[in-house]
Amino acid sequence: MSLDPEPNVYIFDARGIARRFRHSAIFGALGALRNGETMRFINDHDPIPLLGQLQQRFGEYLSVDYRQRDPSGVVIDFGISGLPEE
Repeated sequence: MSLDPEPNVYIFDARGIARRFRHSAIFGALGALRNGETMRFINDHDPIPLLGQLQQRFGEYLSVDYRQRDPSGVVIDFGISGLPEE
């Protein structure tokens, strides 16, 4: 799988962030996205509890698309759409 840059896709590699800061950093990064933008999330494990928290916070505005899901790691595209215009 290629991690080459794509328009409106921003890479977020959680593997380099201390575990105690990861969730805050992820929420902040997703909160900074605008309609039509995607955060490509890379992690060393499947963040299932985090997914529930993200759905609660972002609801219908968040899409979750697994690009890779295997023992070597996880890549998820989190997309934002339908937000009220600022």
